[in-house]
Amino acid sequence: MSSENGSVDGGAEGAQPEQLAFIRESVRKAKVPRAKPRTWRGAALAKELPVARVLVDKGVLHLDRYFDYAVPEELDADAQPGVRVRVRFGAGRGRVREGRREGGGLIDGFLVERLAESDYSGPLAALAQVVSPEPVLSEELLGLARAVADRYAGSLADVLQLAVPPRSARAEQRPSPEPLPPPPAPEVGSWGRYERGDAFVESLASGGAPRAVWNALPGPEWSAELARAVAATLASGRGALVVVPDGRAVARVDAALTSVLGEGRHAVLTADAGPEKRYREWLAVRRGAVRAVVGTRAAMFAPVRDLGLVALWDDGDDSHSEPHAPQPHAREVLLLRAAQDKCGFLLGSWSCTVEAAQLVESGWARPLIASREQVRAVAPLVRTVGDQDLARDEAARAARLPTLAWQAVREGLRHGPVLVQVPRRGYVPRMACANCREPARCRHCAGPLEGQESGAALRCGWCGRDEGAWHCPECGGFRLRAQVVGARRTAEELGRAFPAVPVRTSGREHVLDTVPGAPALVVSTPGAEPVAEGGYAAALLLDGWAMLGRPDLRAGEDALRRWIAASALVRAQEAGGTVVVVAEPTLRPVQALVRWDPVGHAVRELGERAELGFPPVSRMAAVSGTGEALAEFLAAVELPAEAEVLGPVPLPVTVAGGPRRVGAPPVGERWERVLVRVPPGRGAALASSLKSAQATRMARGGGGGGGEGAVWVRIDPPDIG
Repeated sequence: MSSENGSVDGGAEGAQPEQLAFIRESVRKAKVPRAKPRTWRGAALAKELPVARVLVDKGVLHLDRYFDYAVPEELDADAQPGVRVRVRFGAGRGRVREGRREGGGLIDGFLVERLAESDYSGPLAALAQVVSPEPVLSEELLGLARAVADRYAGSLADVLQLAVPPRSARAEQRPSPEPLPPPPAPEVGSWGRYERGDAFVESLASGGAPRAVWNALPGPEWSAELARAVAATLASGRGALVVVPDGRAVARVDAALTSVLGEGRHAVLTADAGPEKRYREWLAVRRGAVRAVVGTRAAMFAPVRDLGLVALWDDGDDSHSEPHAPQPHAREVLLLRAAQDKCGFLLGSWSCTVEAAQLVESGWARPLIASREQVRAVAPLVRTVGDQDLARDEAARAARLPTLAWQAVREGLRHGPVLVQVPRRGYVPRMACANCREPARCRHCAGPLEGQESGAALRCGWCGRDEGAWHCPECGGFRLRAQVVGARRTAEELGRAFPAVPVRTSGREHVLDTVPGAPALVVSTPGAEPVAEGGYAAALLLDGWAMLGRPDLRAGEDALRRWIAASALVRAQEAGGTVVVVAEPTLRPVQALVRWDPVGHAVRELGERAELGFPPVSRMAAVSGTGEALAEFLAAVELPAEAEVLGPVPLPVTVAGGPRRVGAPPVGERWERVLVRVPPGRGAALASSLKSAQATRMARGGGGGGGEGAVWVRIDPPDIG
């Protein structure tokens, strides 16, 4: 054996230096191969059903349709309806080779169905790749997504981005557990406190599809009652879906379901779980391994098999409104699911929205309410402090708390924690004249003046200029008062008033889930109230006029909902629970709180809106853009004959550095908005006409995504002024 052969047999370590240098040079000059998806040029097609109808992931309205692709024989087995695929999109008609269209960019999509032939007369491009053989888009989910897209004048691709979570290959490779047999029917439990509550649970357990609007009694039992409704549905061999506003509510329902059903019978779908875990849970639901789901807003599309119940808690919470296009509301999506799957429906809350009242008024749902005796037995005592009381109260003019509120705090701290609800977070967001309450505004830009935590000069909230010599232009006064005091300032003042008591805050920066039952002051912004062990001894609802005075159609309804949500955490009147609300006692929402009658308030609101033609009695859309773009859009759209156009009116100019909501004008631009109103039964026609006009604008190069000439369309806007 020669030395050269020996070096080869011995491996690279025994090679001559010249040979190693040659190898290195060859590797250095070699081109790194680039991965290029196949064009399947000349490849044989599937013998049966060689055409795939694909929904491409293009969320633009003028491409809101299906596209046909050829199925190569090699992809025939995996290219089944519901799987994720990748296709070439955007190739010109002239780029045809060997009977196949080629070129265009790679884009994701879903395979909707297989066909024997296409209704497109030209050559088809081939599927580039089947991303995964896992079917994730069922026929039921596709139908729901299409219904949501049509209702909200959006594209099907945008809805599916909300409905189907991003893929995780690792999660797909893990098998889902075997499904468990149906559990036994649960006891009625605390549902017996409600009129027809036991009948509702028994109907679910027997396979029925009852529809109810549930006005829950105060206290923590609501999560256990939801769990019993889910257990009754599972006992009938069907699935159940529960959607709640936030992660804290998910945790409570999750614990209640585990207590009632045991481990392994339900899935939790929240964004906080992380992409892989959430997709794994979603797949378990899709594969039928789990029949019950609880989650936040995105769970409204969960692919539960044999759906028997959809439930929504606190439908008035802003978290149920999706910020991404086409901005559906969880309540409306679940209503569509109840109609599509012919399943039970439960809309529950401590309060009652106007939309919930309309469901009962129309006869579509039945009320689930407790008797007045039951309400009085568990609700706290509610007392009011109005403007006249404040005017006669020397302590209220000099301090943060009126005398009645101070006495309620002092008495409550003897027995447990006290909750203080403040409408704003932070320190002192707004200032006003102490004499006439005229808002203090900047002399340069008319922006609102804010107090600083350091006690320095006032500062404008818009332009940032300091103001050291302010005086009231109306009455000439020089004294200021806090127009709306923030949570941190309130906590500071309460700490000085009760120096021996710990003060805790819960708000946007740090939200507390629970607090101990020991005496403490808990200062919270609306929606961030922690649950106290054993309930709060008392609660103060400060600056009620700040929530009631908002220029919004829902101001009264929303204020009452937030007050009741906080008051429901307080002990019953028999146990000494007291709530003090600082608001004018003659106002309707305040009276509804005192009587603990949110249903009556919602019914009266519904009657007034019916007279005025406001939602939800009518269907409404908001269209906004620059004056020129808006006029062009309205001239082109073919609205239903019954449509009424209100406006245009100018929108507030978006300030640089401030928060910008979806659909708001770009910074510095002056936009206008019109409201288009149609009577009941014509909402689908309104959405169709607006969607068609927007698609035509986009096809012609008009703005639709926030650029120059953009026009924003939103069906059922949450705030209409």
